[in-house]
Amino acid sequence: MRIINLGEKNSLLQHYVYEIRDRVIQKDRLRFRYNMKRIGFIMGYELSKILEYEPKHVVTPLGECNIPLVKNYPVLATILRAGLALHEGLLMAFDKADCAFVSAYRKHHKSGNFTIQIEYINSPSLQDRVLVLSDPMLATGSSIVISLEQLFNYGTPREVHVVSVISSFYGLQYLEKHFRFDSMYVWTAAIDEELNSQAYIIPGLGDAGDLAFGSKD
Repeated sequence: MRIINLGEKNSLLQHYVYEIRDRVIQKDRLRFRYNMKRIGFIMGYELSKILEYEPKHVVTPLGECNIPLVKNYPVLATILRAGLALHEGLLMAFDKADCAFVSAYRKHHKSGNFTIQIEYINSPSLQDRVLVLSDPMLATGSSIVISLEQLFNYGTPREVHVVSVISSFYGLQYLEKHFRFDSMYVWTAAIDEELNSQAYIIPGLGDAGDLAFGSKD
């Protein structure tokens, strides 16, 4: 598994990450979603640099030339509901992509622990495709692992790319240990060191789904 931390280099990406983390700015729900979408577009652009390309002939009003284009568009999968805004940004980058959706949530138990429950999944065939799975927060890594396991029922991809805005060290280690795949990449904009007792990333940003779409019962 290869980890690409885009936050290690200075860019506008850091401005948008700053705004989704800031406890005052993030209260503007519209801006939060917009920043997530912008982050998704940037991360999609960075991811596109390592995809396979082929030359495409184009005729302009004044002549002809060849331009390298992505050979095979990826399948963009996301985890509902928190991943929707990030997914929209990725879809702006890969506007011809097929899409997959996984409805997963934390089911809390009286013991204080939780398990990941999958309620719904929809995907095209993934056989020999490039799969991009997005989720704003990679906290424990459990949701990503279970979602990937379920998605692999639709075929074995050629490559897997996990896109997460903020990741935890624990989540990355869990993912590497529990989901081994030869061609797997994790793209993130920040890596935080801690999880609290509720398994939220510290300093993180809070609950991305609630910030984007409102609190849930």
